[in-house]
Amino acid sequence: MNLHPLAPPLPRRRFLRFAVGALAVPWVGPAGAASPDKVQFPPILAPTEKPEKTEQFTPPGERIGFAVVGLGRISVNQILPAFSRCKHARVTALVSGDRDKALAIARQYGISERAVFDYRTYERLADDAATQAVYIGLPNHMHAEYTVRAAQAGKHVLCEKPMANSVAECRQMIDACARAQRRLMIAYRSQYEANDRALLKMIRAKQLGTLREFISSNCQNQGDPDQWRLKRALAGGGALPDVGIYCLNAARFLSGEEPIEVIGHTWSNPADPRFREVEEAAHFILRFPSGFTATCTTSYSAHQAKFLRLAGSEAWAEMDPAYAYSGLRLRIGRLVDGRDTVQEFALESADQFARQIDHMAECIASSRQPHTPGEEGLQDMRIIEAIYQSAREGRPVRLGPPPGPLRGPEPEDA
Repeated sequence: MNLHPLAPPLPRRRFLRFAVGALAVPWVGPAGAASPDKVQFPPILAPTEKPEKTEQFTPPGERIGFAVVGLGRISVNQILPAFSRCKHARVTALVSGDRDKALAIARQYGISERAVFDYRTYERLADDAATQAVYIGLPNHMHAEYTVRAAQAGKHVLCEKPMANSVAECRQMIDACARAQRRLMIAYRSQYEANDRALLKMIRAKQLGTLREFISSNCQNQGDPDQWRLKRALAGGGALPDVGIYCLNAARFLSGEEPIEVIGHTWSNPADPRFREVEEAAHFILRFPSGFTATCTTSYSAHQAKFLRLAGSEAWAEMDPAYAYSGLRLRIGRLVDGRDTVQEFALESADQFARQIDHMAECIASSRQPHTPGEEGLQDMRIIEAIYQSAREGRPVRLGPPPGPLRGPEPEDA
């Protein structure tokens, strides 16, 4: 049917029949998509415009169910709200030592009282068919125990970083999930975030040239000296494993290399009651096989700073903030037509926790390895232990290569 520009308008019913028949292609069959419910439309914009995107969601009853283990700040303020923005995952159970708090939160999220467990009844998750995985948001010293127990209960595990308090605990977690044939993923949210993914693509496309140097800092000023993060037995350390790990992991995944030597220094004010057990600040240098270096600082007594800067042979890139939950900014500086130019990218950044939860859900549904499995968390802990050793002994510490691959397939960019 051809419509002349001056032709009278079609009656509503004929127009809708014409539009649906000629323009809309709403259903893609099973052979062309992962789900028969996937919706697709033909392009209507010119190539100069950003392509429109039709969001695809797993039906609510078919989403991967997660139990959130531990109802502290990160779970209540970040993890649980993220499920409302997930496309492939849902929260189905809660685990907490405070039943009153857990029941109050369960009511907020429509979770049955029968799906509220405590740490003694944790193994009963095995009988909860709606729950296929757990998201562990507990203090660091509990990660290993509750990962092992989840695997034994037949549940996949998404665990907050740092993975554990020691290399030995990391290996225990990996082995337990392997024996149970369950997936293990560590919550390195930056590796799923839109700005980080865009920067990684630029690096791989050599748009910065050859990488030379990485500089980064992640600091925050801690308050209450009685909080668990300032207790060595609970946290495993101070600023380094908690916030310094972001700098360490970014240097590794952005460069695509693993360090062969570390130099570390830690410091604490002996008069500050916050740092009786853990380091107040850490400074470390990583040397990589190509000659690339990373210089990083982290502190528990400095005003919040979360930036990274990469120097390449042809351009530089920086993110500031780089490690925040939202509001990340990416800038690239290079020479264009003989002039120094700086380009800022305004990338839409979805909820970082939702992105990583959905990645884990898709990996469970498709039986594939997560992008940041336990081996990735183990490698960071190997390096952190070497940094502490260097600080104690006052000398560089050499690192051998990891025993095998550290990352799974690349995540799908949203």
